Amino acid sequence: MFNFINNFFRSAEQQAVESSTSSDDGKQKKEQEEKKKEKKYLEQEEPDEVRIGGRPELTEEEIWALLRDYVNKLKASNADNEKVCNKLDKFYENFNMKRFMKNNPHMTHPDFYMVIYNETASIVD
Repeated sequence: MFNFINNFFRSAEQQAVESSTSSDDGKQKKEQEEKKKEKKYLEQEEPDEVRIGGRPELTEEEIWALLRDYVNKLKASNADNEKVCNKLDKFYENFNMKRFMKNNPHMTHPDFYMVIYNETASIVD
């Protein structure tokens, strides 16, 4: 009988311990699942670039046409300064399209004007 009482209390203690650890296990499982979900969310690759209005990317032919128009407009606005016109002609002749496309991938119209302005600002000033 003494053994039965010891076993009875022991089993009650074990049950209490088991029930407390099982609830902790449930909390730990939920926390681990939440961490996994957060990790998946953080690991998802998102594009760093934001496209303005879904504008299409420019091709080489379009860039050449835009460059020609831009240089001609600058030449027209600086028609009285022959030195600037000569520099603009030289800039157009020496323009390296492959390097330009490599340095500025996925270029749209606004991007083009921003980059070309920065490249020609020193010539015009």
